[in-house]
Amino acid sequence: MTTPKRIVIKIGSSLLADEDRLVPRYAFMHGLMSDIAALRDEGHDVVLTSSGAVALGLNAIGKPPKRANVLDKQAAAACGQPLLLNAYKQVALEYGFDIAQVLVTLDDMEQRKRYLNTKNTIIRLFDRDVMPIVNENDTVATEELKVGDNDRLAAKVAQMIQADHFIILTSVDGLYDRNPSEAGAQLVEQVDDVSTYLEVTNSVSELGSGGMLTKMKAANMAQNAGCTTIIGRGTIDRPVLGLLSNERPHTTCVAQRSPKSAFEVWLTDRLQVAGSLIISPEGVSTIDKSGKGLEAHHISSLHGDFQKGDVVHLFDQDGKEVARGLTNFSADEIMVLARDNDRKVVNLMGERGGLEVVGSENLVLLEDHHLVWDVPDDEVKDIA
Repeated sequence: MTTPKRIVIKIGSSLLADEDRLVPRYAFMHGLMSDIAALRDEGHDVVLTSSGAVALGLNAIGKPPKRANVLDKQAAAACGQPLLLNAYKQVALEYGFDIAQVLVTLDDMEQRKRYLNTKNTIIRLFDRDVMPIVNENDTVATEELKVGDNDRLAAKVAQMIQADHFIILTSVDGLYDRNPSEAGAQLVEQVDDVSTYLEVTNSVSELGSGGMLTKMKAANMAQNAGCTTIIGRGTIDRPVLGLLSNERPHTTCVAQRSPKSAFEVWLTDRLQVAGSLIISPEGVSTIDKSGKGLEAHHISSLHGDFQKGDVVHLFDQDGKEVARGLTNFSADEIMVLARDNDRKVVNLMGERGGLEVVGSENLVLLEDHHLVWDVPDDEVKDIA
């Protein structure tokens, strides 16, 4: 790679922390930082997204991985973050560069303004020749308000900075066509359609939060942003350069050739569902063929307690997801509008504009390469 690239590297907990002693694996960290130093010397911008804080902090709170609950993991993260970053900083300085930590939460990825603020911080660190290390802020993340796995968090970072390469280092050579422990399992060297392989495996290590399924979902997010994903084993010697130079087996998930705009990519690839709307056949036809926004009278039911400005998922009557968009109204306001759409909106909501729940400029139709969500089956509010 002679042309400067932007590269996001994701490291799993099992590579960074010894599973028995729960201490940093310095030999691996030296190999990693040596490769990153070489990439930086060639002019590439590198971001590291790293697990490991929880694993490294478990000793401090006296909890083994199998017995740690959410509160234990939050406390362990608070103890482990300084250990992790101190280890990274010590090793990075040996190879001639400095690092900075960027702690994020789910809201930083899902809310547009905070997403752009995070992006600006990372770009400024590039400008100052400092390598960002992005972590989820596990000390405040609960099950309901967390990204959930660092694979998809890393993919969001790749989208955010419009990366060229997204490298996931893990404990296996890549994606197999079946469970790798089964006889005859074959490594899949290239993936164009991630959906074909989504159910290959769902295993998770004791220290990690994501199996190959989350890696495939993350790869799809990167593909949609025009970023090529490489999944391979995190070896001690040349863990990154060995994959980029095709020295070791790995899986390559090919990028979409014509990605959407940065805004549309952010809008369509979500980490959680803020809310959803079930719309009529007429509504589907309107947004699909007419290119218009979604109006309240096309909504038959909704899910979630979302607010104005949240991204909502639009489903047809059969439960197929067809689009995603920014809502102009909260869930409660939509209930009022949909039930009484003949009255002028000014009498209902004040000076808020027309009756479009999702404007056409803030709505993106899903294409075949997008992974769709299932319609939520709880807390559905019917428009009566």
